[in-house]
Amino acid sequence: MLKVNEIFYSIQGESSMAGLPCIFIRLTYCNLRCSYCDTEYAFYEGTDYTIEEILAKIKKYNCNLVEVTGGEPLVQKEALSLMKILCDLSYQVMIETSGSLPIKEIDQRVKVIMDLKCPSSKMSHKNLYENISYLKRNDEVKFVIGNREDYNWSKNVIDQYQLAEKCAVLFSNIFSELEPARLVEWILKDNLKVRFQIQMHKYIWSPTQRGV
Repeated sequence: MLKVNEIFYSIQGESSMAGLPCIFIRLTYCNLRCSYCDTEYAFYEGTDYTIEEILAKIKKYNCNLVEVTGGEPLVQKEALSLMKILCDLSYQVMIETSGSLPIKEIDQRVKVIMDLKCPSSKMSHKNLYENISYLKRNDEVKFVIGNREDYNWSKNVIDQYQLAEKCAVLFSNIFSELEPARLVEWILKDNLKVRFQIQMHKYIWSPTQRGV
C-alpha cells in the first residue's frame, strides 16, 4: 500500500526529458522542509492505493513515460516495488528524489533525478553524498539555485565529486527568487558543463496550479 497525493498526466517540466508527455505519480510524505518548497500539500495529503490500483489508474493515459515524485518518494519503501513493476511492464520510469535517502536499491532501469540541496534550501546538511557513487551515466543531478552562494557551492560540489564526468548536471533557478537570465550569465561566464533548465510547467500554467 502506498499513500498517493495525486496521479496526473501532463508534460515533463524539467530534466533532459522536459517537454515530453508524462504520467506523474506524486507520493505523500517528505523528510525535508526546503525553504522554497512548492509542493507542501504533499507532506500529508493523500489516499491509500495498492500498486494494482495505481497501475489501473495510469493505464488510461496511454503514455509510456512515468515519473515517481513527491514529497520524497523514497520515504515509502514500497515505492521501490512500484518502480520495479513499472519497469517490468516496459514503462520508461524516472524518479525525482532529494538524495537525502539511499538510492542504491532503486532498480537499475530507473532514471534517477537527484536534487542535491543548496544552502538556501536550509536542507543542504541532509545531502547523502554516498549516493553519488550509485549514479548511472543516464541519471541526472539537479541543483536548484537561489543566489550566488548557491551557485558557488554547486560549482564546488561538481568539482569535488567530478559530477560532470558521472552524469548530466542540471542547474535550475528558484522560481521568483533568481532571474533565469542571471543564472545563465553565470553559467556562460564560467563555461560550466551543465544544462540550464526552467520549471517549464510554471510558465505554461499558474505557478501554484496542481496536477500539471
